[in-house]
Amino acid sequence: MKTLAHDHLMTLALDVGFADMVTIGATPAGLRRIAPVTGGSFSGARLRGTVSGGADWVVNRADAVMVIDVRLTLRTDEGVPLYLAYTGRFLAPPETMARFARGAQLGPDDYSLAVTARLECGDPRHAWVNDAVIAGTGTQTSSGVIYELFTIG
Repeated sequence: MKTLAHDHLMTLALDVGFADMVTIGATPAGLRRIAPVTGGSFSGARLRGTVSGGADWVVNRADAVMVIDVRLTLRTDEGVPLYLAYTGRFLAPPETMARFARGAQLGPDDYSLAVTARLECGDPRHAWVNDAVIAGTGTQTSSGVIYELFTIG
């Protein structure tokens, strides 16, 4: 059996404006909300910089799964802009999701947060990101989320 080769790409720490979250309401897909990403940072062996902004288009489905759809603008320490988009899911038992919805800080063993991501860049110095296959996991914090992102293959 072949194993899945992976390398750590970056740690991505996001500041989320929970107080400024916009609730669209119940839609056919579920409860739709938009959470602004107000800042943050990222660091890895090949990329390091700050998060300029973005948002998470969140849907809480009827089966208690939270679907995330995030789009961000990053800026490397060299001043190179990057586009980062990722989708994924936040899984937890219904009672844990209810606590989370009330603003509770969950422990890392209370849930599973997994994403797949893509990066885009027009600068030749970081053009390699355009072909990267990226997956990661996340951990809730009091101010947002910290992701560990990995390139696959």
